[in-house]
Amino acid sequence: MTPLSTGDPESIGGYSLLGRLGVGGMGVVYLGVSASGRQVAVKLVRESYAQEEEFRTRFRQEIAAARRVSGAFTAPVVDADPDAERPWMATLYVPGPTLAQVVEKSGPLSQRALRTLGLGLAEALRDIHRAGLVHRDLKPGNVLMTEDGPRVIDFGISRASDNQSLTVTGRIIGTPPFMSPEQLASPRDVTASSDVFSLGSLLVYAAVGTGPFDADSPYMTGYQVLHEAPDLDGVPEALLDVVGRCLDKDPGARPELADLHRMLQALPESDTVAPPRTADSAKPRPRPAPWGTATAAPGAATRTGRARRPRLLLAGLAAALAVAGLSVGAAAFVSGDDTAATAATPERAASLPAGWQPWRTALRQEVKGVPLDYQALGCVTRAGALFCGGTGFTVARVDPASGRTLWRSGTRPQGVRPIGVRDGLVYVYEDPDDSVRRVVALDAGTGQRRWQRDISKSEDAILYDGGLLTLSADHSTFVAYGRAGKELWQAPSLDDEYCTTSVLGGTPYALCTAANEPGQAPVDLMKLGPGSLTEIATVPKKAEALGAVGGRPLFLAPQTAKDVYESGYERPYNALLRVDPETGKVGRTPLARPLTGAATLVDGVVYFVRADGSVTAVSADSGKELWQKATDMENLSAPAVSAAYGRVYFSNRFGRLLALDAGTGAEIWRTSALDDPGDKALDTPPRVLLVKDAIVATAGDTAFSRSPDGSD
Repeated sequence: MTPLSTGDPESIGGYSLLGRLGVGGMGVVYLGVSASGRQVAVKLVRESYAQEEEFRTRFRQEIAAARRVSGAFTAPVVDADPDAERPWMATLYVPGPTLAQVVEKSGPLSQRALRTLGLGLAEALRDIHRAGLVHRDLKPGNVLMTEDGPRVIDFGISRASDNQSLTVTGRIIGTPPFMSPEQLASPRDVTASSDVFSLGSLLVYAAVGTGPFDADSPYMTGYQVLHEAPDLDGVPEALLDVVGRCLDKDPGARPELADLHRMLQALPESDTVAPPRTADSAKPRPRPAPWGTATAAPGAATRTGRARRPRLLLAGLAAALAVAGLSVGAAAFVSGDDTAATAATPERAASLPAGWQPWRTALRQEVKGVPLDYQALGCVTRAGALFCGGTGFTVARVDPASGRTLWRSGTRPQGVRPIGVRDGLVYVYEDPDDSVRRVVALDAGTGQRRWQRDISKSEDAILYDGGLLTLSADHSTFVAYGRAGKELWQAPSLDDEYCTTSVLGGTPYALCTAANEPGQAPVDLMKLGPGSLTEIATVPKKAEALGAVGGRPLFLAPQTAKDVYESGYERPYNALLRVDPETGKVGRTPLARPLTGAATLVDGVVYFVRADGSVTAVSADSGKELWQKATDMENLSAPAVSAAYGRVYFSNRFGRLLALDAGTGAEIWRTSALDDPGDKALDTPPRVLLVKDAIVATAGDTAFSRSPDGSD
């Protein structure tokens, strides 16, 4: 528990608040006490969400769901007011850490504890299913570990089997490492068997410390849940059959809860830690994590070799995880010259696409079969042309003046933003099957295919100043292609490090680490060129690449490199690292205070955007904090900056737009949410860009355009 913060209420519904228990996507959970001394956990919906009827509806559903469940292994509802100015719900306070906290602090559970956990969760699911509910978010953070057994909490995305009116009513629809294949592929159609699959994943996590489908990203995780066998290395022999049956891809082949309960009862009650199945699994499996801390900048040295092939692959389906916010270093789209945005410039006549009017269009079409969906929708622009990904197709050219679709191409993958557009070509991904991934160059005017090349299934293709940077399908070679698809050069990767593609300031680089996964060791910054991979510098574990300033790569240095797997966690960063590409020297510029949030570099300014809507602007040159603004608009996109207007634009998942003064952070205007942007809006990070001065944003697979003053 942490102390109450400034602005926290002192009481809710007659319950005096003692402190904060946690912060989630939809609200804050407090420890409260009644007049009689009974302790309760009070969940208070965020003020911004309280204005949204869709969230009030979800909250009413959560209360109703929790009230329908009564059992020894759940936390009962004590009181609630879904119609209050800020809706709230109080449940009986259950003291104890979450399973995630226990495993993080003490490691995998003993065999006896695993048996107790499995039996308790099976009984909790029995009570939940008897109430006609499917929980849909059984994960380590939603299991409290108490002296008398586990407790299942958080019915925020559960659904009654007899209530089909709300298909996706919450911020998330699950947590990919613990979701079932059918929940990823068809969330409307999940049954109680989906919770059994999640229970299997959770037991593997408790037994080993990592989940059976953990990967570098939610997209890769989703792919493995759908198509790959679970990784059960290190799971105790006695538990293998139990989790193996729970993790069957076929819902009908999974055990009923009564059968599962009997299987768990038959497990040994030994108090020793169960032996791992394989000799080397005694060493914990590496946990996927963001790019990650070390320090010095060694002199430049040249190394060659082949890269190890990383564990499979790019994923097709994932949700907008329990972890809020966008990845650090997300792309931003800038209008105007390359000078840093400062104070707002005088109003002028907007430069808009010819014939422009405010518009809205659905980026979707019906296709047959199970989709390969990257859940990364968005648009790119170049020279006044607009290209967007969508549902049911890979890319479409959209008229930026009217929103009319001019052409579409591809169906696999879908739900993906194009790689980029340059010199009359738009570059996209193509996954003809689960083993092959290609980059395809399409004629920007007609959508006709010009050329294609096979590439790595796990690493991005990125445009740089001289061409297109890729990693070969066998991960052995970096390959650069020109406009006509001709190979410009190759550079060998490393056989003893995990390397990924990167472009910083228009220059191609490799980011390599001596670990099986990113984020587990310091990062070597390697410059790429014909036949060579040259080490320039080493930056800390979990340092984040932002781009380049004055030709010098810029990274964020983390305050802590600790791996954290809790919902809503945002890593603090306390310095900027600037690398001299000629000498390898790393210059460190401390920040005035540690900052958290998704960071984006635009025109010499680093914007930190937190999940709660707070935006902080920092000079990339001096590290000085320029301004901070608490917007109360959660789930914001990366910024798009208009130097011409001196504004910073954001969008959010529900189609709201926000304009801040680039010099002061003052709010200039905001818009209301879109009416019914569709189910994908809750699952997909929002994006915003500029086509001339016209604002174009996406909320799920809905795109829309507004003028620089936000009017429609």
